[in-house]
Amino acid sequence: MAMAMAIGVGGHRSLSSGAFCASQVWSRGGEVRARLRGIPVVEAVKMEAGSGDVTRGGILGRELAHSAVRSLTVCNVAGVSSDSANAEIQAKEESGRRLCGPPLRGKPLPFGATACEEGVNFVVHSSGAKAVSLCLFTESDLQQGLVTEEVPLHPIFNRTGNVWHIFLPDLQSNLLYGYRVDGPYIFEEGACYDSRQILVDPYAKAVISRETYGTMGEGSNCWPQMAGMVPDLDDEFDWDGDFPPRIPQKDLVIYEMHVRGFTKHPSSKVEQPGTYIGMVEKLSYLKDLGINAIELMPSHEFNELEYHAYNSVMGDYKMNFWGYSTINFFSPMTRYAAAGSKNCGREAIKEFKTLVREAHKLGMEVLMDVVFNHTAEGNQMGPTISFRGFDNHVYYMIAPKGEFYNYSGCGNTFNCNHPVVRRFIIDCLRYWVTEMHVDGFRFDLASIMTRASSLWDKANVFGRSDLLVDDTVTTGTPLKEPPLIDMMSNDPVLRGVKLIAEAWDSGGLYQVGSFPHWGVWSEWNGQFRDAVRLFIKGTEGVAGMFAGCLCGSPHLYQEGGRKPWHSVNFVTAHDGFTLADLVSYNEKHNLANGEDNNDGENHNNSWNCGEEGEDVSIQVQRLRQRQLRNFFVALMVSQGVPMITMGDEYGHTKGGNNNTYCHDNFLNYFRWDDKSADPHGFHRFASLMTNFRRKTESLRLGDFPTGERLEWHGIFPSTPDWTESSKFVAFTLVDQKMRELYIAFNASHLPVMVTLPDRVGAKWYPLIDTSKPSPYDFLTDDVPNIEVALAQTSSFLNSSLYPMISYSAIVLVLKDEKAF
Repeated sequence: MAMAMAIGVGGHRSLSSGAFCASQVWSRGGEVRARLRGIPVVEAVKMEAGSGDVTRGGILGRELAHSAVRSLTVCNVAGVSSDSANAEIQAKEESGRRLCGPPLRGKPLPFGATACEEGVNFVVHSSGAKAVSLCLFTESDLQQGLVTEEVPLHPIFNRTGNVWHIFLPDLQSNLLYGYRVDGPYIFEEGACYDSRQILVDPYAKAVISRETYGTMGEGSNCWPQMAGMVPDLDDEFDWDGDFPPRIPQKDLVIYEMHVRGFTKHPSSKVEQPGTYIGMVEKLSYLKDLGINAIELMPSHEFNELEYHAYNSVMGDYKMNFWGYSTINFFSPMTRYAAAGSKNCGREAIKEFKTLVREAHKLGMEVLMDVVFNHTAEGNQMGPTISFRGFDNHVYYMIAPKGEFYNYSGCGNTFNCNHPVVRRFIIDCLRYWVTEMHVDGFRFDLASIMTRASSLWDKANVFGRSDLLVDDTVTTGTPLKEPPLIDMMSNDPVLRGVKLIAEAWDSGGLYQVGSFPHWGVWSEWNGQFRDAVRLFIKGTEGVAGMFAGCLCGSPHLYQEGGRKPWHSVNFVTAHDGFTLADLVSYNEKHNLANGEDNNDGENHNNSWNCGEEGEDVSIQVQRLRQRQLRNFFVALMVSQGVPMITMGDEYGHTKGGNNNTYCHDNFLNYFRWDDKSADPHGFHRFASLMTNFRRKTESLRLGDFPTGERLEWHGIFPSTPDWTESSKFVAFTLVDQKMRELYIAFNASHLPVMVTLPDRVGAKWYPLIDTSKPSPYDFLTDDVPNIEVALAQTSSFLNSSLYPMISYSAIVLVLKDEKAF
């Protein structure tokens, strides 16, 4: 079902997967079929106002005869002129041009719009609808708020179960479509049908509305009419032999990034800033940095003008910059494309595919941040765009009186474990894997996907009625074996695809280490973030927790049969302080958001190193530079999968703002000029550190380290200090290529003299010392006067000693004495 456009994985046309011929689409009685084949345009279904009942004038009703054949009547809706639409249709008919041939019954699968040689099949789910019609648009009509043609679906012949379907033969190219759905509006029962709205098909492969990012529609409308792309068999793409890299998860280095923010700043100097193509121009930078997996912040279709309001603090307008408010899960964000909505969104699809293809050529996987926990429709005050108008009580968790459960913190909660919804999610993931070639997904607020759906019972979920006695599971209850997670974990198409859970939600459910995993799910390790932040800033009582993080968090993952690489380690992410702000601010500074500093997280485990903000003493600046490096070393030497946040590698600052969701400006833009300037050499250090991890076998173990590999130390060899007051952690790690590593962290405000473990016939080489100024913080062959730098520590190393100043980290490599 994922390949609703009948295009093969490699970009070749494949009619064996989901395509069908006109001769297959009509299976009812020959008499009815013969009578309908002569109907040039199906008559509109006339509706009693607000009743949802089909009158006698409906198609295939008592009045059905050749005399009933006439031009289509377009219903009046807000922003749509039926007179203008009818006039245009009449003009087209007079000139002999029609949008399609006589409509046929169609087939109930696959969902969405599917093209074949003879036409296009349209399929949508709606369980409570009394009437459904298919609305067709030309691109120009959509921009003017006009429906070009509306084709009603008969409630018997165009319906199978709760699935509505119709086949339009010989359909013109470059059209858009939506649905008008009528039925009861009873809020208390979760029914929100509204025939005034034209809805976006949840399975639409591209969604078109406004052409340009940040520009309002006609009449300063932030929510103009949207429509889906009608597919075409000519929608082919040259994958150039693309094949997924299939990088073992233990070897990944993930880079969380924002498509627009990565190249929008003028210093990027790309031809198409802020776009998929602009990203392609900069992929080589990520390759050199040591990245082999890019995690794209939400790139499904969303409305960046959702929060549009003047921000007097910044003197601009607030935007939904991050994009965590999905409109359609199949469509790439069209306004991230240089071509925008050109060719009904097909060019945007091709640009996204180009990004994936070119990333794969450089050996990088593409992961998508997906938001299956809520949608842009919000609560009862939000707009009706798609899901709510088709089946509100199916797609959302609804309380007994019609209210929306809000486990997402965004107004509604996607009803993930409902049979229809989980089928939808699986189809969506399959589509992005098979058609778009993505390599994995990070699931935002993934714990919502483990909660029981509305109207939960085993018959609803599993299709059987046994064991229903005393079944008291209520909506939203966490399930030990959620059906959706089970399906995703065992789906044959998704096998081998990276699945990463943000294992908590806004309803208080926290599942880090306990997310239902079937042995395949990884997790954003929030405990790693917290423990590393606390230890590096010198908090007492966390040395043991920090050591566990260095080992891949076995206390979370080992007992359940998972491996270190099921832990996605991170110190920062898109929400929260940047790495530079983590060492520069004790408090959030979010006034720029226009919410009186009331938004954003208050507990950040940050430390400003003695002074708040940017204008600080030289001493504080130097300490901050050490702390930046200490965090980066901790991230890169820990077992598990490290994740870097865009811009952290050069010390990007947002001025202490830890919730920049609404800023389409310098706060969120990657500063290529700052990266190139690199005044303190931190970018050089981060790049060297990342590439060091990738070539060091012992930092990417397939299992948790044991005593055969790892030994803990304190200030003296083999004497680790796990007391509450300890702020020193050191260990040695046997490596197949580099013999052995000695890694130590001193998070105390006092210096220490470390006694190193003796190794016969070998000496410790001081590769990394975060207390040294650049370039001596990471020694490479091209460092000037490297002999002098080595001589400064040689006397200590000859005596198996090494001096560590306060708040510093070192990595020493064991080398043969003859190498010195």
